[in-house]
Amino acid sequence: MQLLQHYRRDRHILLNFLLSGNLIKKVVMPPGAVSLDDVDIDQLSVDYVLNCAKKGETLDLSEAIRLYHDSLDYPSLSETGGTEEFFLVTRPEESGSPPARAPPPAPAVTELPISSPVPSAPILPDLSKSQSFHSQTVEERDLTIDDIEDFEDDEEEVSSARAASRRQQNDATDLSLLLPPFPTGISDDDLRETAYEILVAAAGAAGGLIVPAKEKKKEKRSKIMRKLGRSKSESITSQAQRAPGLVGLLEIMRAQLEITEAMDIRTRQGLLNSLVGKVGKRMDNLLIPLELLCCVSRTEFSDKKAYIKWQKRQLNILEEGLINHTVVGFGELGRKINELRNLLRKIEESETLPPGQAEIQRTECLRSLREVATTLSERPARGDLPGEVCHWADGYHLNIKLYVAMLSSVFDVLEEGKLTEEVEEILELLRSTWRILGINETIHDTCYSWILFRQFVITGEQSLLPLVIEHLRKVPLKEQRGPQERLHLKALKCSVEGEEGRYQDYMFFQSFLSPVQKWVDKMLNDYHLHFSEMPGMMADILSVAMLTRRILLEESEKVSDSPNREQIDHYITSSVKFAFSRITQAAEDKADSSGEHFLATLAEETKKLMKKDSTLYLPILAQWHPQAAVASASLIHKLYGQKLRPFLDRAEHLTEDAVSVFPAADGLEQYIMSVMASVVGDEGLDNICRQKITPYQVETKSSTLVLRWVNSQLDRIKAWVTRAAQQEAWDPISPQQRHGGSIVEVYRIIEETVDQFFGLKVPMRAEELYSLLRGLDNSFEIYTNLVTADLVSKLDLMPPVPALTRYKKENIIKAFTKKETSIEPRPLDDRRSSGINSLTTVKLCVRLNSIYYALTHLNRLEDSIYERWSIKKKDYINIRRSISDKSRNLAAIQKNHFDGCRKEMNSAIDQMCEFTGTKIIFWDLREPFIDNLYKHSVSQARLETITDSLDLVLNQLCDVILEPLRDRIVTGLLQASLEGLLRVILDGGPTRIFCPNDSKLLEDDLEVLKEFFISGGDGLPRGTVENLVARVRHVITLIGYETRILIDDLKEVTQGGKSKYGANEKTLLRILCHRHDSEASQFLKKQFKIPSSAS
Repeated sequence: MQLLQHYRRDRHILLNFLLSGNLIKKVVMPPGAVSLDDVDIDQLSVDYVLNCAKKGETLDLSEAIRLYHDSLDYPSLSETGGTEEFFLVTRPEESGSPPARAPPPAPAVTELPISSPVPSAPILPDLSKSQSFHSQTVEERDLTIDDIEDFEDDEEEVSSARAASRRQQNDATDLSLLLPPFPTGISDDDLRETAYEILVAAAGAAGGLIVPAKEKKKEKRSKIMRKLGRSKSESITSQAQRAPGLVGLLEIMRAQLEITEAMDIRTRQGLLNSLVGKVGKRMDNLLIPLELLCCVSRTEFSDKKAYIKWQKRQLNILEEGLINHTVVGFGELGRKINELRNLLRKIEESETLPPGQAEIQRTECLRSLREVATTLSERPARGDLPGEVCHWADGYHLNIKLYVAMLSSVFDVLEEGKLTEEVEEILELLRSTWRILGINETIHDTCYSWILFRQFVITGEQSLLPLVIEHLRKVPLKEQRGPQERLHLKALKCSVEGEEGRYQDYMFFQSFLSPVQKWVDKMLNDYHLHFSEMPGMMADILSVAMLTRRILLEESEKVSDSPNREQIDHYITSSVKFAFSRITQAAEDKADSSGEHFLATLAEETKKLMKKDSTLYLPILAQWHPQAAVASASLIHKLYGQKLRPFLDRAEHLTEDAVSVFPAADGLEQYIMSVMASVVGDEGLDNICRQKITPYQVETKSSTLVLRWVNSQLDRIKAWVTRAAQQEAWDPISPQQRHGGSIVEVYRIIEETVDQFFGLKVPMRAEELYSLLRGLDNSFEIYTNLVTADLVSKLDLMPPVPALTRYKKENIIKAFTKKETSIEPRPLDDRRSSGINSLTTVKLCVRLNSIYYALTHLNRLEDSIYERWSIKKKDYINIRRSISDKSRNLAAIQKNHFDGCRKEMNSAIDQMCEFTGTKIIFWDLREPFIDNLYKHSVSQARLETITDSLDLVLNQLCDVILEPLRDRIVTGLLQASLEGLLRVILDGGPTRIFCPNDSKLLEDDLEVLKEFFISGGDGLPRGTVENLVARVRHVITLIGYETRILIDDLKEVTQGGKSKYGANEKTLLRILCHRHDSEASQFLKKQFKIPSSAS
């Protein structure tokens, strides 16, 4: 119907332009017409007028009217149809038996010559619009036929907004009312024209009916005509001002309903004539179609076919109103139904009879029809008084269609998505028809809501939706309606044939709101698709959906605890499934082109869907369903989980596919969890995770694979560490890099592994990190142990301790074996000696430097690992685990996983410093230090003889050792030197003898050794050196005591007492063994059975 209205308007504009310009040289008026004002230009054949304009022929308006009506008898055909196709003009099922009489002969039609006008009608030569419609003249330029061909382009240029509006029109067939078709074939045009007649009758009842005089109307030039045939400077005559009050409003309604002026005049005059002689009769109580049939004559029509068409409409309306769609039962009047149908048929057939006979039959039939129709229409219903009502058009089906036709007039002609400025006045005028059509406030709001919503669907004008919502909210609930209204609405029922031929009953609300609900359900069942570009409209559409659902549920008497939530859940389920299906296909296409795994791409697209959902749609849905986000998120979680599960079950190794899919899937799950947590909170999310959804457990699967990968990498690291340490030559890399190359290689492989670990963008737990750290700690311990593996025991470096002997007068020391002396160590084999010799001072220093390099870089490695882990966990937060296990967090991860290798490294450094010092003194300097120092006499073999050798060794140490290790290794050398000095003094063998006077010399040598290591402040700290030499100084002090004092002190100690000089039995015994004194020798012989040295 909407497209038909557009067609009529455009057709009217074209004909108006053709007749008003200079294109038509001569126009022949039809009989009875004086000017174009007397002609209904909507009943002219456009093709005929255009043909006359192109050929320059005379335009015969009678012929144009005839051709127009002839064209209505047959459908329009294109030249592409099959030759065997044809159309039936009539309906075979309704035609009945063939007519008894022969058809009338076809009239011979001959073309009128251009130069021979019809004499019965005046010829208007060179008719222009200014001459035919106005008394004033304006300057015009001549137009050619090319201007006609450019008509569409110029119209689009002038009325761009209107053309755009039409191009954007949508199909509204789904919104067709669920009402049965009219058996008589009443069209939308018939309803529109009858609706106007009823509106005029209602206005007449209010005293606002005036028949306008037949005078020429002023020309209403449009912008199109100015573009086509007028100059830009030409002034445009404005429309006549609207008449005040009801008269002007009726004129607006005539234009809105597209009623011609001629029909308007006939209708008004006919209704006024029908009241003649009917004193006290209200116009709205008249049987309007019957009165118009009686009061409008054939002569008021310019064409017979137009009259026949008009009469046919009136007869069909009478049949539909009085017989086919009634509310009040017929009772005893049922026998008059067939009589009425026969009369209607006879009136229609009278037009085929000769004029005189036809008029007689028509008059008689109308007289009988008035009697029958009046009897049927004035039968009283419950609560009616006889004579006060007219039930000709109060049937539900017909009434509603007529009222809908009236309501269609509220929209602006040029902007069909907008309401006309006079909408409030129009609606108030339509109230006057409620009495005739049986409309009340509830029915009006429902019908108006449907009209507005249908117009929204056609035009896409969103501003109409708030009006729809406003009027739907005005529809009262069942308990808010009065008892009479409830009974009335319950009686409004119709039966409509379905697709399978079955009939289904529809109540009033179902007929109007079920199509609306079906349309909004279709849109909301895939709101991701339909509202992706205009989510703001979704809120209004959703309101319409919920309001119509409320009304229809109440009408069907279905009970639901939470109807809104159930419907929103349905919308979410349907739309999310459709949207997920689309993104699945898109992800497959994208994965094929990009090479990325399908599930990773799908997770990314699904996350975008969830973000769009939570941003655009869920806030709207939450207005009707507070937990809409939970419903949407849980469904999306489930749909993706169904795609992901087979992949997780098959994953056995940390492949490239797993590395791409795991983080994407887990990131999606975490985002979904965050959306739900924002609605239900932490506790609510925990309940949902336990009851409503099945977690993907990507982290569990991923952690298993990561742990498997970590273990394989750790095995690889151990193999590399072992190989690097075993192949190391322990030479410094360079003077600046004085560590071995093996430790650099160890750190390279470890850092590569750490980089790969953090390069795994897969979800993992702290346990995998702990496993990696433990493995790295173990690798460093392995390396440290390999560095110190070549070190031998100190006993292997030291010479055997000589047996204790005592001094003899002959000054010849005899060697005897003491019972409690230690077993002499076995002599070293050549291989062991060669191994010790290979441990040069430089190589030992490089080993020390390598361990120190590992120790110092360990802190940096550890800091890097924990910093990167913190960043990783900040980007990846397992929401569900953080809720269920709040006690575990990043703070629980302490930097203590390398404590084992740190302890091992520090121990190794101490061990190597001690070993280096011992090797230098007892192995490298054994001859000058251990074997020859103080040999035979203190004065003849002083410490000064070996200081040069010590200095050389010390310089060599300081050149290679790292600065932080210098004091530690020098301290080890000092300790070994002091230990060697004590070895010479206490266990030097029979070649070392001392007397109390040697104490001073020994003290001087000890001072020399001390200052050597202090080195004037450049060496070891004085306090450290003093502490270390204190023990040796104490022994030297004891050597300075007299023999008797030492013997008495030894006796005291051996008897369980305490030494007066802080010495132990072993020290005192050895001092006496090396004492150049007979008294000491006799004491040792007597008390300890120590033999004298052999001669």
